[in-house]
Amino acid sequence: MTQPTSKYSEEILRRVDMMGTVSVQELSQIMGVSDQTIRRVTRPLAERGALSKVHGALVSTKSALDPPFLSRMSLNREAKVAIAHAVVEIVQDGDSLTIDTGSTSAFIAQMLRKRRKLTVVTNSAFVASTLAMIPGNNVSMAGTQLRDHDSASFDRSAFQVVERAQVDYCVLSASMVHPESGFLIHEQCEVDMAFAMMNCASRSIMAVDASKFQPQARKPALRQPKLNKGDILVTNVTPPDAFRHMLAELEIQIAD
Repeated sequence: MTQPTSKYSEEILRRVDMMGTVSVQELSQIMGVSDQTIRRVTRPLAERGALSKVHGALVSTKSALDPPFLSRMSLNREAKVAIAHAVVEIVQDGDSLTIDTGSTSAFIAQMLRKRRKLTVVTNSAFVASTLAMIPGNNVSMAGTQLRDHDSASFDRSAFQVVERAQVDYCVLSASMVHPESGFLIHEQCEVDMAFAMMNCASRSIMAVDASKFQPQARKPALRQPKLNKGDILVTNVTPPDAFRHMLAELEIQIAD
């Protein structure tokens, strides 16, 4: 018993570190073992800190190195996984959506691997590659030229692809939330892409973790598009009272 468990442990850690986060069910299918085996083997791994377990998902505890996008994915990782889990409960098999390039959106894309027959339009190569090989999915990569720090595209063709779409949801993220200015971000091209994604979606989902409600060392200067009445905010804590007026018309879902 000890030997196969050791082999499973090494394989599980390798795959979790490679994927960042993966559900117990998906990992059991990949490895060809039962969910119970995955849970049994990962229990001691989690106890010694080799990985984390959040909402039925296994999360790598390794710090990301060098690429800024991967570094951002390592920040507040458990909160982002919880948010991703909540978003996936909103999106159902067969839905269509656009997804932006934020690190939280990357976790959402990983969790969306449990869904089937999705139609996805994204300007993120990470999101596109995560979802493209799921059987039945229809994934469109918007754009041709990728940024070096996050593999996202904002060229003319990226906007053309998004503007031709018509989807159920758009999934957005932000760098900071301000009680008066709203959802903020650093780059104008990201604001423009958010407008394009919202315009082709029936409903928007804004996914931000609790840290975004706090002042940032480098304050973003650009406003994201204002969300519409009935759009959804998914976060991992109840927003502070100072944000109550700004968020009054939104459906707020707290991932715990």
